[in-house]
Amino acid sequence: MSSYKIRKINNIAQEGLSLFTDKFTVSTEEENPDGIILRSSPLNVDDYPSVLAVARAGAGTNNVNVERATEKGVCVFNTPGANANAVVDLVFPMIGVWKRNIYKGIDFCKDLASMDPSKVNAEVEARKAAFKGEEIAGKTLAVVGLGQIGVRLANAGIFRYMKVNGFDPAPAISNVHQLSPEVRICRNLGDAVGEADVVSLHLPLIERTKELVNREFIARMKKGAVLVNYSRGPIVDEQAVVEALDSGHLEAYLCDFPTPALVGHEKILATPHLGASTSESEENCSTMAVKEISNYLKYGNVVHSVNFPSVESIPGDKVQFRLIVINKDVPGMIAFISNIFGANDVNLEGYLNQSNGTVGYNIIDVEGDIPQKIVDEIEENQDVIRTRVIAFK
Repeated sequence: MSSYKIRKINNIAQEGLSLFTDKFTVSTEEENPDGIILRSSPLNVDDYPSVLAVARAGAGTNNVNVERATEKGVCVFNTPGANANAVVDLVFPMIGVWKRNIYKGIDFCKDLASMDPSKVNAEVEARKAAFKGEEIAGKTLAVVGLGQIGVRLANAGIFRYMKVNGFDPAPAISNVHQLSPEVRICRNLGDAVGEADVVSLHLPLIERTKELVNREFIARMKKGAVLVNYSRGPIVDEQAVVEALDSGHLEAYLCDFPTPALVGHEKILATPHLGASTSESEENCSTMAVKEISNYLKYGNVVHSVNFPSVESIPGDKVQFRLIVINKDVPGMIAFISNIFGANDVNLEGYLNQSNGTVGYNIIDVEGDIPQKIVDEIEENQDVIRTRVIAFK
């Protein structure tokens, strides 16, 4: 079986990296990697002509030029759900910190250190009413985006006795099935956020979600609502949010993305990109990313890819070679590939094909060799993006 070179970018938890077998070499300096594993650093796949796969240890892949990766036949993975608990664990405390005026209360208590000790108790009793807050039980929470994080947040809202609205323009059925039956799934965005006291965003950053939260979006929200963004900063038009805070239309903006336009505003609480910053989350993301890229390089299997269809196949004991063919999703490719094997008197042990509307992905197993002539003939087709032969002997 072949050996594979991995380039590691960013700090990746050792718990995951330790899962690479001796068939893999991992380096931060590898110039011609077969695979790349990273967190949030920007990556241009054109900088690595040899790369076959990229694994992002996290949910979002906006730091990778995915469209270009698809054009080159580079599989891009993410780790959905691996950091979901970490994000949910942070969102609800942040809502509580705002609603209960906890941050103001803590600052007040720190100031007590400079007082005469004999006056501290009296000052606490005299001033504590200034920090009276609100409970979230009974309030309405709107969760925009029902991926793993959104689903868990929605369910946690029900657990906290909130009324919960959920909205996703294209929800995954597997995620919807995990929702509490008490979550109200809304058919449109306005219906979800219109009466919500808290609106929490959990969306990937793609072209259609960039500045999704603009003046029009905010105008749909209930006056005095709290906006929460623990997904990606550019999903929100910062200027529109600041205007809404200043006018009183929004009560607060809680986010994980401090910027010059946001820091210092009295109605904004920002954390320094802590959403997935737990040891458990980093371990989960690293472990999932390593498993994804290992199985892709060793077997050609695709799980949790953002640009390729999901497809898995375990090679039989007699299979010595596997051919991977990545093509544009056009009719006739299965017959085209099969006919070439037949014309060259090569019997197929197995053939598996999946597509996602953009990419067709083929796994072809044979017991003997795969002549280079077959690969060359397949690659001559203008709709073939990339091929790869995997040896098991």
